[in-house]
Amino acid sequence: MSLRRRLSGGIALLAAATLLAGCASGGGSEEAGTGDPADAPKITFLYSPYADYAPFFIAEEKGYFEDAGLDVELISKSGSSGETYQQVSTGSITAGGATWGAGLFNATKAGASLSVIASVSKVPDEGKNPAPLMASEESGVTDAKQLKGKKIGIPGDGGFGIYSVHLALESVGLSLDDVELVNLSPGDIPPAMANGSVDASWTIEPISSAITAENLGHELLSVDYQAGVELGALVFNSEYVEKYPEAVTAFTAAYLRAVQELEAGGWQDPGDQEIIAEYTELPVETLTSIGLTLQDPDGAIDWEDVARQEQFFRERGTLEFDGPSGIEEVFREDILQDAVAQASEQADTQ
Repeated sequence: MSLRRRLSGGIALLAAATLLAGCASGGGSEEAGTGDPADAPKITFLYSPYADYAPFFIAEEKGYFEDAGLDVELISKSGSSGETYQQVSTGSITAGGATWGAGLFNATKAGASLSVIASVSKVPDEGKNPAPLMASEESGVTDAKQLKGKKIGIPGDGGFGIYSVHLALESVGLSLDDVELVNLSPGDIPPAMANGSVDASWTIEPISSAITAENLGHELLSVDYQAGVELGALVFNSEYVEKYPEAVTAFTAAYLRAVQELEAGGWQDPGDQEIIAEYTELPVETLTSIGLTLQDPDGAIDWEDVARQEQFFRERGTLEFDGPSGIEEVFREDILQDAVAQASEQADTQ
């Protein structure tokens, strides 16, 4: 199977929206599924080119989706998590992975056609931080307590980045009100730290490792302040789920099969490393040195942590509603349970 099947960025989104109009899950002409995943329309999956999505890369390139009878196309995104939810809810894209955040909570409350299927990534409990708060070498800051009154970069006000910074500051007795927040896209973080336009910034791998290697900045805290935090979710268009539940189950099972393979040593397997390196456009030596997020082998979601994140965004004033979002009500636990069983059966036959 070739990586040439992969599209990328905004061109891919435009092409997908055009080609899938009327034939994706939102199309009214589709009949209900027959129960055979092979009869379901193509699943287009929107991902970010980060190692968080490694199981999807493995499942595609090693034929796990194909083994399940699925036609799957992985499409690299260039936009935000909010854009992912919009693309999936309208049916332009069948499924995607994105961070928990205000966009998902707002869309859920508004009745968007979104179903949460499984966890995609979590912050590890120990080891290297995959999304650390880093201080610029120019700032002179060596302790997170020194950040009071300083400028800190964040990737917007509604996603994981600002929540992560909140947790970091809270761990040293500070709050977001104690600092000046500056919006920075991930690619703008290194130059901002180099020229002193921010004193510190939320970062993400592999950018954080590059910042360290180039002596532009340094980490201020261990991973403890955000250990175990839910980072990403697998979401499907709800209409597609209703029409083709077997296909969604098979897709999720193939994903979990790859998660379990990586957990059992796949991260050290040269073949798997090559696949992940190509999708992330990272050298293998870089891939094996950066901090990595975790994928739960059963796709389990820590709903208490999700509730804490929703409460944070409520207090920030970025939610467009009162009361709970009802996010757990769009969780398809039945599909996840069936997928876990399928993945287990596949493992037993190997």
